[in-house]
Amino acid sequence: MRFFDPHIHVSSRTTDDIDAMAKAGIRAVIEPAFWLGQPRTNVGSFIDYFSSLIGWERFRCSQFGVTHYCAIGLNSKEANDEGLAREVLEILPRFALKEGVVAIGEIGYDEITAAEEKAYQAQLAFAVEHDMVVMVHSPHRDKKNGIRRSIDVAREVGVPMGKLVIDHNNEETVEETLDAGAWAAFTIYPHTKMGSQRMVELVKQYGPERIIVDSSADWGVSDPLAVPRTAQLMLEQGVDPAWVERTTWGNALEVYSQSGQIDREALDTLPRVDQRETFGENTVLRGQEPRVDRPVPN
Repeated sequence: MRFFDPHIHVSSRTTDDIDAMAKAGIRAVIEPAFWLGQPRTNVGSFIDYFSSLIGWERFRCSQFGVTHYCAIGLNSKEANDEGLAREVLEILPRFALKEGVVAIGEIGYDEITAAEEKAYQAQLAFAVEHDMVVMVHSPHRDKKNGIRRSIDVAREVGVPMGKLVIDHNNEETVEETLDAGAWAAFTIYPHTKMGSQRMVELVKQYGPERIIVDSSADWGVSDPLAVPRTAQLMLEQGVDPAWVERTTWGNALEVYSQSGQIDREALDTLPRVDQRETFGENTVLRGQEPRVDRPVPN
C-alpha cells in the first residue's frame, strides 16, 4: 500500500526516519508550520523556518522518494506574543503562496485566548481571499469547545467547510466536525492524542467519509510510521481495504488537491531518486554512496 501522512513535522525527524517512511510506503507528506518547543523571539527566526519548509525539507524528502508539501501559518501558541504575531502575519504572504504550499496551517487555538482568535481570523481571511485550504490545530485542553469555536469562526469568515481540516480530533469531537461538513483528521500520537486501536474503532463506527489519519510526528515522543502501522492494524481487524485506502491516502489527497499544488499523476508514478542532486551545495549524504535509481525500461 501507499500512504499519505498529511501532518508530520519533518524538520524534527532524522534522515533515517525519512528513509524508513519511504520504505514503509509513505509516498507524500504535508509539513505544517508549528512551534519549535520554545518561543521564537524575532520575526527573522520565522523567515528562516518558513524558508526551510519550502526549501531544504522538501529537498531532503525528495532524496528518498517522498513528495513533500507544506502548510504555512502562525501557530496558535505563538500568536499570544501579539507584537511578534503582527510581524509574522505581515511576512506570511511571502511564503504562503509559494510552490508546494497546500494550506494555511496549522492555525487555531491553544488556550483559546483573544490574541489567538485575532491571529486565527486574520489567517482565515487570507485563506478565503486566496481560495486556500485551512489546517486547524485543536487545543489539547477544552478540545470540544475549541473545535466548536474553530468551526464557528471559520464559517463566519467565509471558509467553505469542504476546505477546512480540523486536526487532533477524538471520540468526543468527531461527530460535530463531520456534521459541520469539515474534514476530521486524527493524530496517532502516543498517550496525548489518539491511539491506533481507538482509530480502528472510529473508522469502524463512522466509515471513511472525510476521515484522515496522520502522525503529527515531531520533536516529542512520536512515531513517523504511525500511518502505515495504523493501516495495518485496520486491515488485521477486518476493516474494508477500500476504507483503509481512503483514510490513509485518498481523503488527504482529495482535500489538499484543492490547492492546485498536488500533481496526482506524478504521485501515481513510482519515484526515482538521484542522491547526486544538491540543495545549493549541500546533500543529505555526508560522504555516503549516493542512491541513483535507474530508469525503468519500457
